Amino acid sequence: MGTSPSFTATVSAITDAFGDPTRRSIYVLAKEHSGADATGVTASMVAAEVGVHANVARHHLDKLAAGGYLEVVSGKVPGAGAGRPSKRYVVVADALKINDVEFPVRSDDLLLSLLGRALDRLPPDEAESLAEEVGQEYGRAMADGLTGAALDQGRRSVRSAIQAVADALTAHGFAAHTEGRNDQLRIINNHCPFGEVATEHPVICAVDRGMVKGMLAALVDVDGGSSLGDVKTESSFALGDTFCSTAV
Repeated sequence: MGTSPSFTATVSAITDAFGDPTRRSIYVLAKEHSGADATGVTASMVAAEVGVHANVARHHLDKLAAGGYLEVVSGKVPGAGAGRPSKRYVVVADALKINDVEFPVRSDDLLLSLLGRALDRLPPDEAESLAEEVGQEYGRAMADGLTGAALDQGRRSVRSAIQAVADALTAHGFAAHTEGRNDQLRIINNHCPFGEVATEHPVICAVDRGMVKGMLAALVDVDGGSSLGDVKTESSFALGDTFCSTAV
């Protein structure tokens, strides 16, 4: 008996939404705080409970909301003091009817693991060069996908281009932001979408650096007098740091 298209689509959607263990934990937490007498969760609440950066919590919450698993509501939480209304996330009733499911391994994870093992068989310098080259190609493709204000802003200066790169990385799951220190700009990533695969195969971190290089090369008019300088990795989760940073 063949599998129905609707069932396949449902499984695919659930895998995409809950393939990340952090996202599963966040959904469970939101479910615990949803119901008739509950007010849902906020990004800051999730960050504190799950132990992630607020930007990472917001990224996962928005992904779950986009998939129809959470509903975004606003308003004052009963008993809260003065201040702006909080953006809260509440589990949508019956959005997930499968109980006690062991969610399948994501195909992305399998491909990344395969990539990591393949790169491990190459000499370190060659493997890193290859990973960065792939990242640059993908970064240029990401830049080509920018339109309107983001693209125009990126071409005005290196600083605004770096902000455009951080925004694009966040959209791809990195939860990135820019930071200036000692006359040098950095992109800080508070979440690594490559997860444990990058920890097992740190050479994959070169893909991040390549993405930054590829996007900046496409966004900044280097021939017009701007200089990208040396794009280098300063810290990474894979090496035991608390965040990933790329200096420009």
